[in-house]
Amino acid sequence: MKCLIVAAGQGSRLRDKGPLKPLVPIRGRPLIAEVIDRARRGGVDEFVIINGYRGDELCAALDGMAECDGVRVTHVHNPAWDRANGVSVLCARPFLDGPFLLTMCDHVLDPDINRLMASIPAGRDGVTLGIDSNVERMLNDPDDVTRVLCRDGRIGRIGKSLTEFNAFDTGIFRCTPSMFDALESSQAEGEDSISGAMNTLARWHKAYVLDIGERLWIDVDDPVAYDKAERLMAQGLL
Repeated sequence: MKCLIVAAGQGSRLRDKGPLKPLVPIRGRPLIAEVIDRARRGGVDEFVIINGYRGDELCAALDGMAECDGVRVTHVHNPAWDRANGVSVLCARPFLDGPFLLTMCDHVLDPDINRLMASIPAGRDGVTLGIDSNVERMLNDPDDVTRVLCRDGRIGRIGKSLTEFNAFDTGIFRCTPSMFDALESSQAEGEDSISGAMNTLARWHKAYVLDIGERLWIDVDDPVAYDKAERLMAQGLL
């Protein structure tokens, strides 16, 4: 299983922890190294990583880590890194011709979530999003998390501004190449985000959901979330 990691953005909200978000140290190692290690424990054996802001610096650091840990990494540069995250994902199309996992460089997941997503049968076309239906847990910022309205195992709508929702987007997807078709379609309509592509897939009846249950995850995108992640990791809960 391959994993595509989006690591192209500027990460300005985490700037006081380090100048380059994927390399911000957490519990003694770079944030992206934590994401990679958890994906490997979930069954991933190869990574495609999209860089953008200060991309040369990130590539050099990742190459050093990969050499030490025996990780296979393909670097892809997104020159339009200041646009929404779907633009980064579409840059990876030439490097992914089968099923793959998609996640972000700042989402720290229980490794069992990666394993759960990787185990989805290969025959299903479309994209499956890992969702957290425990919307009362509030581990992640409720004003920033992406909300999902699910119906019968599928996505009805997805977006940060939904007023009717029953789950949160955990930031991990099990994709087929239909993700790239949806990205092209949604971007042609002026919507550059991954959520925009998922809404397109929902209209095509190809957007599925898989509940992560009680497994924990956190989007480490600001100092508050960073401190939460460190505490959970120190306690062995994440």
